[in-house]
Amino acid sequence: MKDQIHDDRVLLEKLKKGDIACFDLLYSKYSGKLYNYVMSLSKGDFYLAEEIVQNVFVKIWEIRQHINTEGSFNSFVYTVGRNMFLNVVKSQLQEKLYHDYVAEHEALLENSVEKEIEYKMLEEQINRLIEQLPPARRNIYILSRVKNLPNKEIAALLEISENTVESQLNKATQFMRKNLLPYCNVLALGLLKLI
Repeated sequence: MKDQIHDDRVLLEKLKKGDIACFDLLYSKYSGKLYNYVMSLSKGDFYLAEEIVQNVFVKIWEIRQHINTEGSFNSFVYTVGRNMFLNVVKSQLQEKLYHDYVAEHEALLENSVEKEIEYKMLEEQINRLIEQLPPARRNIYILSRVKNLPNKEIAALLEISENTVESQLNKATQFMRKNLLPYCNVLALGLLKLI
């Protein structure tokens, strides 16, 4: 074991100076062990194991001048490999959660856009129907359903009886309901507050 650590230190010292032959020796010595380790972590994902081994040794080459030659290179390789594996798993999990979130909210968004369009169409139809009411009835309907005034207040404002207000509202409501039947799916959702 001492000889191995000594040999690794010699190789690392040369690697720090850019010796490619030493890098190749370290790769040959540790890539197989690291591959098997990542295979066990990934439960047999050999593509991921190969990718991580390659990335670990690319990283080692990139940081070669800063590698601690006094520590165990074996431990260092396993630590870098494990951290890369955990980063991949974390990234995959985040991606899955993001896709699940988007899929779930995309359906809700599509539904809300659909409902918004239906509501706008319904609103336009209601406004067209209100315009078709006789002027006095239209005025009473707007004061009651749009401005939310009580019948008593409407009667006082228009100087008519409460019975007339109720009668006109009933007629207007029947007309509106009859002509809004094609939009009943939106009505059933409770989006209509004007009737």
